[in-house]
Amino acid sequence: MLRTQNLAYHPPATTKPILRDVTMQLREKSLGLIVGASGAGKTTLLEILAGFVRWTAGRVYWLDQPLDPDCLQQLSGLVFQFPERHFCGSTVLEELRLGHMNLESERIEQVLHSVGLREISLDTVPHDLSGGQQRRLAIAVQLLRQPSLLLMDEPTAGLDWSMRRQIIDLIGKLKQEWTVLVVSHEPKEFMAIADDLWHLEGGILQQNYRKAP
Repeated sequence: MLRTQNLAYHPPATTKPILRDVTMQLREKSLGLIVGASGAGKTTLLEILAGFVRWTAGRVYWLDQPLDPDCLQQLSGLVFQFPERHFCGSTVLEELRLGHMNLESERIEQVLHSVGLREISLDTVPHDLSGGQQRRLAIAVQLLRQPSLLLMDEPTAGLDWSMRRQIIDLIGKLKQEWTVLVVSHEPKEFMAIADDLWHLEGGILQQNYRKAP
């Protein structure tokens, strides 16, 4: 279970804090959804939970154990908005093996199957994949790390309606095995599969909805 307590982030270059009071609890193997306008701090919150940014006040817990950014980097996997812009491998296989040089082929096949990419050639250039396939590949890259917490920043951004539906269906399946936190400015797309809903505004997080376990 992920828990934050009075989390705040106020970088020196800004006159006002980006995050002021982020207190939340996300159950294991569930889907949390954070919504808010552009610039509300949603991406910053994900970057903090991924261990990329050090917060200035408050605490982050996993299973009641307090964590620092280094621990969060080991715990979390972040799928960026437009993750295809961050691809570095010249083939799908290279992209998957970045940081996992001794990865077994069975594990690769398992992860590709879990995201619906079992039939693609490992020699395919990642940027030759369709938009939906690229998002699935980015998710697969993070799943290979076996994170306890899977973070997704606007996972359907830039996709057409059919691809958006497919990615939402995939995320709904992933929450059966992973703890997932999604940020989006279009909550209607995810409401059918969300277990918790928060609204982020003015740096303050407020819970709007919690589904009974």
